[in-house]
Amino acid sequence: MIELRNISKAFGSRIVLRKVNLTINEGDFVTLMGPNGVGKTTLLHLIATLSKPTAGTILINGYDLADSASQLRRFIGVVSHKTLLYDDLTAMQNLSFYAQMYDVVDSSIRIESLLKQVGLWGRQNDLVRTYSRGMQQRLSIARALLHNPPILILDEPDTGLDQHATQQLGDLLTEMGGDSAGSSENSNKRTTMMTTHNLDWGVSMGNRAVVLAKGQVAYDSQGGEISMTQVREYY
Repeated sequence: MIELRNISKAFGSRIVLRKVNLTINEGDFVTLMGPNGVGKTTLLHLIATLSKPTAGTILINGYDLADSASQLRRFIGVVSHKTLLYDDLTAMQNLSFYAQMYDVVDSSIRIESLLKQVGLWGRQNDLVRTYSRGMQQRLSIARALLHNPPILILDEPDTGLDQHATQQLGDLLTEMGGDSAGSSENSNKRTTMMTTHNLDWGVSMGNRAVVLAKGQVAYDSQGGEISMTQVREYY
């Protein structure tokens, strides 16, 4: 679903990513980890088309992102510690706005379904600025999934959440990680990439752990093979 080939990214003279090679399979939930400044958010921004690599190629479902960025954005939903919501609009108004941007069919039905799934139906007409941080993140997930993308990018979605809200977020992500648009009964689930500083929670969420160090992939392991001892060695 996602393939990075010799991806490098520099900001002026500062090189953040150095020839990163990484293949993410359809249905993987990858937790991307590493100390501050190693390029985790930069890497997610490249995949989400929010930035362009200095060198290298990114393929989404086999298509080169450099040639088809505008079309491939519909394959991707993004959640970050910034909710990308409008505080002075209601939940309904926020989702209606984004539904128009993505040309969502039967948007009112889709919005109602998502708000019920994230536990905000009943507060749909309240202004977002009256929501708690956890509620705003749940609405942000609904926003990201409005167009039912096969890829979900999560950049530190647990930032600012207490333990209870983080657990709620994890439960919601597990529940919402189902088949994406156009999928059949035999298809795999949505492909997810997430960064977090909460190592134990992050590893428990995904089926694969990738650690960046010095701008490169330093550790990549799956499922029961993930070693928290090895992961922590890079911090």
